[in-house]
Amino acid sequence: MHRPPSLYGQSLTLLTDLYELTMACGYWKSGMADHEAVFHLFYRRQPFGGGFGVACGLASIVEFVQSFRFDESDLSYLKTLRDNANHPLFDPEFLDLLRKMELACDIDAIPEGTVVFPEEPLVRVTGPLLQCQLLETALLNLINFQTLIATKAARVCQAAEGDPVFDFGLRRAQGIDGGVSASRAAFVGGCAGTSNALAGKLYGIPVKGTHAHSWVMAFDTEQDAFDAYAEAMPDNSIFLVDTYDTFEGVKRAIQAGRRLAERSHRMAGIRLDSGDIAALSIEARKMLDEAGFADTAIVASNELDEYVIADLKRRGARVNVWGVGTRLVTAFEEPALGGVYKLSAIRKTGEDWRYRVKLSDEAAKVSNPGVLQVRRFQKAGQLAGDAIYDENQPPGKAWVITGFDDSGYRRPMSSELSSEDLLHPVFRGGRCICDAPTLAEIQKRTKAQLGSLPATCKRLKDPEVYLVGLEEGVSQLKRKLMKESV
Repeated sequence: MHRPPSLYGQSLTLLTDLYELTMACGYWKSGMADHEAVFHLFYRRQPFGGGFGVACGLASIVEFVQSFRFDESDLSYLKTLRDNANHPLFDPEFLDLLRKMELACDIDAIPEGTVVFPEEPLVRVTGPLLQCQLLETALLNLINFQTLIATKAARVCQAAEGDPVFDFGLRRAQGIDGGVSASRAAFVGGCAGTSNALAGKLYGIPVKGTHAHSWVMAFDTEQDAFDAYAEAMPDNSIFLVDTYDTFEGVKRAIQAGRRLAERSHRMAGIRLDSGDIAALSIEARKMLDEAGFADTAIVASNELDEYVIADLKRRGARVNVWGVGTRLVTAFEEPALGGVYKLSAIRKTGEDWRYRVKLSDEAAKVSNPGVLQVRRFQKAGQLAGDAIYDENQPPGKAWVITGFDDSGYRRPMSSELSSEDLLHPVFRGGRCICDAPTLAEIQKRTKAQLGSLPATCKRLKDPEVYLVGLEEGVSQLKRKLMKESV
């Protein structure tokens, strides 16, 4: 199985909220630690006001789960924690249980690069209640952020209409892991590469870069700076032309390009990083073409996102490559996905499942019971609807999709439609059983998935809502449990 190098060298098992540990201790004291449980990880609302999400982060989950062990440094730290009466928070026997514990959970997940929608389980965890609980925080952390960024990247790349998009956001990312994870997720979402050299090393993502304004300012003249860069990087010369005056900068880049040509090299491009990108790129393209540099690319950066790029495209901008930074790697306008991890079934060894539902005054926060799977229907290669069903009680050929609340809609799915289940086995009994695709293969899946989604669901603004709901049997079970729980 393909494994990228680990980002951190120490145990990450304590990457969890304290209450996961106190609940685990409580299950142990209550004799419930080994009860079998089913949890589902999902999100409730599509980010960015969009019509789709892109699943991402599963490879990080695989790495985390495979190395999940409480080492002596973890246990030594837990020994220091005190309760409100200044007693040790955890019993020595419980800590010894953690020391000896080996994960025995089954994990099923939707493959990375799959188009996903609210309420659909992205990950299903089945196993001892104590162990399932301990995985919650880390799984949410890994899936929430990367799915958010992959979705943002897909929207940005959609706006770019096939032009290459590069992630330029490392310096504005939220910390080391925020930068590296964002670069990975952005590539999954469709970006052509990154400026992040560590992400390139870890994940094999193509790395690209130009030079900064400081390079130009370090020389006495802009022409000296361009000529020196061309000398140092003759086959990687992209000149940042807006340090002083953009059009003068383009003229000087052309002069540096001519000197490169005399040495049998070519100027790769110029970069615009400020001002009216549409107007500047149109004039710069004219200047480059007239000077014989029709194949020189124009790279644009500066606070770009899908809306800015779409507007620049509408205004006729002559940009060939887009460098998107802050608003991509921070998911600027919506910096959290809001995924949750909910218990949906529990049983003692040898007994039948007892289904669980979480109630709320907000209909959107009422959870769905069952050992859930997602059945996706397609017609002529186009996605036609998703049904969330109970694997223990599949409906056979009579599939009916109903709403999550009492809205009452019922949508029968034709038996002529092709279908597939989205949750695939990843771990069985704590052991990874799947082969991991390469990052390039995941990116290819994203592209294919987006190609099968109706265009109306991909609009940047006011997209059509894709059909997702409960299989009728799960809907009936949910209503029954809601009445019984009041």
